[in-house]
Amino acid sequence: MATDTSPNFQAVIPTTEFHIKLSLPTPDHDGLEFWQYMVAGSIAGSVEHMAMFPVDTLKTRMQALTTTTTTTSCLRQSLSSILKLEGPSSLYRGISAMALGAGPAHAVYFSVYEFCKQAFSSSFTTNNYSSLVHAASGVCATVTSDAVFTPMDVVKQRLQLKSSPYKGAVDCVRRVALEEGVGAFFKSYRTTVVMNAPFTAVHFATYEATKKGLVEVPPESADDRRWVVHATAGGAAGALATVVTTPLDVVKTQLQCQGVCGCDRFSSNAIGHVIQTVIRKDGYRGLMRGYVPRMLFHAPAAAICWSTYEASKSFLHLIRCTKHGLKLQCNCGVISERNCNKSSYYTNSKQ
Repeated sequence: MATDTSPNFQAVIPTTEFHIKLSLPTPDHDGLEFWQYMVAGSIAGSVEHMAMFPVDTLKTRMQALTTTTTTTSCLRQSLSSILKLEGPSSLYRGISAMALGAGPAHAVYFSVYEFCKQAFSSSFTTNNYSSLVHAASGVCATVTSDAVFTPMDVVKQRLQLKSSPYKGAVDCVRRVALEEGVGAFFKSYRTTVVMNAPFTAVHFATYEATKKGLVEVPPESADDRRWVVHATAGGAAGALATVVTTPLDVVKTQLQCQGVCGCDRFSSNAIGHVIQTVIRKDGYRGLMRGYVPRMLFHAPAAAICWSTYEASKSFLHLIRCTKHGLKLQCNCGVISERNCNKSSYYTNSKQ
């Protein structure tokens, strides 16, 4: 019996069943089509924001109002006050706007990221630029997805405010459009992009680097441990990116909620003007308002989002293989019906 002496292959026992490598029509580096990334991203974004919405409400309340207290005790007091005076349902005001915006925005977000990552990776043949590729892809993704998400984010944050004058998402959209014009939905777009560009650059670069460092697990346990890798890498990426972008997030919230429920109204939408106003009233600590709930939001949210996204990709990947009558062969040489991020497509010919 002949054996392959290569360290990447196991002994092959001749059988009547054989495997032929195929070139499927227009697959990308993960074997998924562009629309499948959109589906996976939409699912991940919806699950992430629905799960973490109460924490996001606390963050919005703390950032929109004038207070320099950002401690954990203040967070507990805010939560206790909301539950006592307004009831648990108030933590979910605006979730309908989030549901309408999160799915489409994350569909664009992840599909553009995967497309750009593939395009940029083909320009660099070495791994020395991998972090730069991931960061640049993340920036491209956020510029496009923020154009979709920002209008619904404005609606969501106005509904989250205490004593919000709006009856619901539809009423908010109608009144803002009539009273302030359509441009009001995009007043914070520039600030959002300026904030999210460094956020996503740090986020994606950290996620991919951390995942690469954690992904070296034995093939037989990879399927069971992969979700831990994605969750850990996502949590680390979300936490680090949050640290460097909280001041800009405060500016974004101030612009989106200005003139509503006692929030300040600004004579200019310039980022510098808002920063100077916040510093003049509350000092530099005012730029860190809501960093505790924001940290509590983004670390687990990123873990949930990436885990759901990768799980959705794996599921769609497996469906694709099943549809084409394919099996997956891991780089380790093990042929399995189960999905593997390092797999190649193979057919299973009938005897």
